[in-house]
Amino acid sequence: MNHGTKVSVVIPFYNCPYIHIAIESVLAQSYPDIELIVVDDGSTLHTEKLIPYGDRMKVLHKPNGGTASALNLGIRAASGAYFAWLSADDCFHPDKISRQMEVMRNSHTSFNHTAYYYINELGERFSGIISVPFYSRAELVTTLMKGCPVNGSSVMMNMNIFKKVGLFNEKLLYTQDYDLWLRILPHYEWSYITEPLLDYRVHQEMGSVIHSEAQNREIKQVQEMHYSNLSRLLRKERRR
Repeated sequence: MNHGTKVSVVIPFYNCPYIHIAIESVLAQSYPDIELIVVDDGSTLHTEKLIPYGDRMKVLHKPNGGTASALNLGIRAASGAYFAWLSADDCFHPDKISRQMEVMRNSHTSFNHTAYYYINELGERFSGIISVPFYSRAELVTTLMKGCPVNGSSVMMNMNIFKKVGLFNEKLLYTQDYDLWLRILPHYEWSYITEPLLDYRVHQEMGSVIHSEAQNREIKQVQEMHYSNLSRLLRKERRR
C-alpha cells in the first residue's frame, strides 16, 4: 500500500565513502513523512558507515548488479506515494522534499526536478547555480532529444508513474535515468524548480568520469531508441 503523503527516498550504495553524508541529508529534511531505503549493491567498502543509522532507515542487500537494479529493488520495497532518488555521493538541501511536494501539488504535475550546485570531494561548492529551465513543453522535448539535463538526484515523482511506464532498464549501465525520463515524457506533465536544492558531487571516482566513453555510446543508443516517439510528440506539441 502506498501512503498518500509519504516520500520514499532510495539511495543506491556501492563502496561510496560519502554515503553517511547522503543519509544525513535525507534524515535532516524538513518534510516529516519520509521513508529512507538504502540499497547495498554488493559493497565491500564503507559498509560500517551505515551502522549508526540502522534504526532510522531500511537497508536492503543484494549482489552487485548496477544502479538500475539497486533502484528497482528499493522501489519495489517502498511504501510511499512518491519516489526520490539520491546518489550516495550527493546530498539534499534541507527543504528539497518539502519544496517539491509544494510545487507538484500546486502545479498538478507528477514529475519534478530542480536546479543544483556542483561540489568537490570536500563538499565545497565550486559552481554557480546549474539550471536548465524550460518555457514550453515543446522546448522540453527538444532539449531531451539532444541530451539529458535532468539530474537524477534532483528528481521526485509520483509512484504511479512506474505502473504506467515500468521501472529502470537494468540492461543500461549508465543511462537508466535518461531512458526512464524519455519514457515518462509522453505521458506526464513535468514541473521544474529553479532554486538549487541539491549538491551534486564531482570527483575522479564517479562513474561518468571513469566510464565516459561507454556512457557516450549508451547515450546515443538511448536517443536512437526513443527518436521516433519523441519526434511524434514534438510535432504534437508544436501544433498546440
